[in-house]
Amino acid sequence: MKKLALYNTESVDKLAWPPENTGITMRSNALSIFTDFKEFTPLVIDASAKAVELEGLMKKSHVRMELVLDNEQNFIGIVALSDLNEQKILAKVTKDQPREEITVTDFMRPRNMLKAFAYEDLSAASVGDVVETLKDNHQQHCLVIDKSNHEIRGLISASDVARVLKLPVDIQLQPSFVDLFNVAAA
Repeated sequence: MKKLALYNTESVDKLAWPPENTGITMRSNALSIFTDFKEFTPLVIDASAKAVELEGLMKKSHVRMELVLDNEQNFIGIVALSDLNEQKILAKVTKDQPREEITVTDFMRPRNMLKAFAYEDLSAASVGDVVETLKDNHQQHCLVIDKSNHEIRGLISASDVARVLKLPVDIQLQPSFVDLFNVAAA
């Protein structure tokens, strides 16, 4: 094993920063804004994880969404931080299931309810095409599938796209029945 030297930082006062201009525009290829799981490890959570614990972990690590895996490491859905708010957690509490025992699966969006981009389609699409599709479908996150290999290949996040473009990408979530009822009642 090689022994490394440690240096004094007294004379170092600047930080390295990524380039200001990434060169990515609305006309860039859509693959330029895609988080490829062949290059980056996906954020995953076990289906048996406790919802309250995950909420805390996601807040601390500034993570908005995780992929849910069953005990055989198969993809079964996604859970977003917005799915785990205190009001929703309390709504699931019962006499037989206390707050601390409620699992991620009680809040996840199962894979049969999810929509995704096809990797093959993204290679011929622009960033603008993706942004408009996310807006039109009220999607903050969208999975990318590799249809030929039957796998989740990656993810596109509207907030990541907004950060790269330095533009607001406002994805309005579709209101739930409860949201509509509360607005009507007010």
